[in-house]
Amino acid sequence: MNIRSILVVTDLSAHENIAVERAWQLADTHRASITLMYVPPRGQNAAPTAASRLAKAARQLEESLNLRVRTAPVKSGTLKDLIAQARGMDLVVLPHRQERSTAAFFRGQPVLRLLRGCNCPVLVVRQARGERYERVLVAVDFSEASESLVKLAATFDTRAELEIFHAISTLDESKLRSAEAPEHAVRAYREKCLRYARDRIVSLTDSFEARRNRVLTAIGRGDPGRQTVIQQEYTGADLVVLGKKRSTAWEDFFCGSVAHRVLSWGSSDVLVVPDAYLRATAPHAARRMATSLGRNIALPLQAAARRMP
Repeated sequence: MNIRSILVVTDLSAHENIAVERAWQLADTHRASITLMYVPPRGQNAAPTAASRLAKAARQLEESLNLRVRTAPVKSGTLKDLIAQARGMDLVVLPHRQERSTAAFFRGQPVLRLLRGCNCPVLVVRQARGERYERVLVAVDFSEASESLVKLAATFDTRAELEIFHAISTLDESKLRSAEAPEHAVRAYREKCLRYARDRIVSLTDSFEARRNRVLTAIGRGDPGRQTVIQQEYTGADLVVLGKKRSTAWEDFFCGSVAHRVLSWGSSDVLVVPDAYLRATAPHAARRMATSLGRNIALPLQAAARRMP
């Protein structure tokens, strides 16, 4: 991940200073420039002294980092302003805000609404956990963009221990059971899914033999969002990295998303990477492999369906 510019959002409170501190650490690691943007919580007007306090914070960061720190104009602080400022940035850093409003209920939390309008990765900071990340958990779904997601997570903090995690969905297995498929067919399908997951995870780790810290792997079963949170809590990962497919507000409202569940239930920082950002760098070979393996996985389900009366 080539981070050269970071946009960090804050309301200048002590609580949200953790986002500024995390952006400071990342800027120092990647030698990136920082842009500070003042965004008050929903329903609050901009503080009269916001512009001067923002400029003071920028000067302090410049002195500490010896890097250029800019400030975004203090306007209304709306989501539209944030999306406009985020264009062209390599990374947006947000403090975790749990908004309670009609807009948040129907259209999702601010970070999800932001991701619908910009294509750069967004880091949601929950709490300060030291100067750098110790363990990074990257949740993959074996889509075309999974390899790019793992590589991005590996370069986000090269000193951190990396764990690749995949949760095997039990939805198709439930369909087989509801259609009264024979138990041996269900077991065969489950074993096929497990072999597929193991093969794909091994293929994702092949590119990291030269990495200083080893790459760990884990496989779960069940809802991907819930299983990712359980794995994060079990391993103590302080950062979860996951992809987010482009979706409308209604799709997220009725179907939900893994990103929404991890942001709502987890306790670690979360780096959400838009699928469009990842697909731009997804290797063609990985796409062919995913298509081929995916076709092999589908065969047991199709065969079982044909045998049913």
